[in-house]
Amino acid sequence: MAVALLAVIPLVYVATYTVIIGPAELWDLVVRPRVLELLRNTVTLAVATMAATAVLGIALAFVVERTDLPARRLWHGLLVAPLAVPAFVNGYAWVSLDRSINGFGGAWLVVTLSYYPLVYLPAVASLRGLDPALEEASWSLGHTRWQAFTRVVLPQLRPALLGGTLLVGLHLLAEFGALALLRFPTFTTAIYDQYASTFNGSAATAMAAVLVMLCLFLLLAELRLRGTRHYARVGHGAARVSEPVALRGLRWPVVALVGGLVVLALGVPTYALLHWLVVGTSTEFPLAELLSAMGSTVVLATVGALATTLAAVPVAWLAVRYRGPLTTLVERSTYVANALPGIVVGLALVVASLRLVPVLYQTAILLVVAYAILFLPRAVVSVRAGLEQAPVVLDHVAQSLGTGPLETARRVTLPLIAPSLGAGAALVFLAISTELTATLMLSPIGTRTLATEFWSASSELRYGAAAPYALLLVLISVPATVLLMRQERLHP
Repeated sequence: MAVALLAVIPLVYVATYTVIIGPAELWDLVVRPRVLELLRNTVTLAVATMAATAVLGIALAFVVERTDLPARRLWHGLLVAPLAVPAFVNGYAWVSLDRSINGFGGAWLVVTLSYYPLVYLPAVASLRGLDPALEEASWSLGHTRWQAFTRVVLPQLRPALLGGTLLVGLHLLAEFGALALLRFPTFTTAIYDQYASTFNGSAATAMAAVLVMLCLFLLLAELRLRGTRHYARVGHGAARVSEPVALRGLRWPVVALVGGLVVLALGVPTYALLHWLVVGTSTEFPLAELLSAMGSTVVLATVGALATTLAAVPVAWLAVRYRGPLTTLVERSTYVANALPGIVVGLALVVASLRLVPVLYQTAILLVVAYAILFLPRAVVSVRAGLEQAPVVLDHVAQSLGTGPLETARRVTLPLIAPSLGAGAALVFLAISTELTATLMLSPIGTRTLATEFWSASSELRYGAAAPYALLLVLISVPATVLLMRQERLHP
């Protein structure tokens, strides 16, 4: 409950100021042509990106995990690697090389290339842990491989697919940097512009309220589609892997398609960074500033990742082990702030801290709290996925042998979900290291991160000056990305 109450502070802030505005003025602010245009842009981009990442994530996971694709381990690593490239760095790469990459097409391309690993990773993990006997039973009943996939495998992938797609949708609703660089207006970019000009404008609050409604719609849709089915098993069947599907004549076309995706998602930003480092007229390497920004980024991201993952454990535990309306409400409440721009969360915490705990204002503690509120869903989704496949009967067996609840959690459950804890912490680390707007608002005076320094240079079109900060952002993201790859190791 404490975690849930902390997570809904931004929602309370938006609701309070919405009431202050009044229904008449709120209606006038919401039904304006500009707001309807932003709604169309936001919904269209969210639907298109969620659909594209779902198809890409599942298809790539199947090709890498269940076919005889050559060098599968190498392709797996390359397909996960885009997690180390922040969306706004990806946008910077495309825009700096070709100014015509903008609008809906450019935004859809960039965010899809940046977000598809959020679906791919859990899909690979689910396919890897699936008992081949389930598919073999389907084949014995006369089903083709495609029928077995759609009737047996795909339903087992539902938690991974829905959880990953939900994260993509929530991140897209709150995405600012990439969309601002690509000049595609959504609610988030418009809210930032409004707050930048009026700080706490009524129009910005009205648009934030619409974003909250979109977030609630996503949460309810995911909850409805997920259902109440249980996926845990005491065992994973025989200790063997599924017979890989022979690609035959499709092998090299599939290799070309996967390779083309890797070039777009990883090759283009890598080339752009190296290009501007070499030829940028504004390129410079202020070593002291680079090291200071990198140190601040690593410390904040590490502390924030640990705090967020610890906060996610009791929420996910309740949601899986004690299903019910109250626990579902607690879990769902942690997702709402993830769809709000960081500037709204930052303003909410500024108001709350000044009124309730003034001593926290402009401290690193308040900034870490903002990170936890913003990125709690990444940790909750990962921890929940691990708990879903950790049979509760093992807890019961341990308790029947005289082990207390806490000792059972330490010796039985936590070791089973350790990979999920690591994956959740890595995802949060990646998100915090690239967070921009809340960091600009809440960081203590004098604190500069790689993301804020990169944004300062790129927004002034000093691409060469921005390149070193972007490169360091990618480099510090590599260890977390490698950790995610190790958690989802492929079968030999």
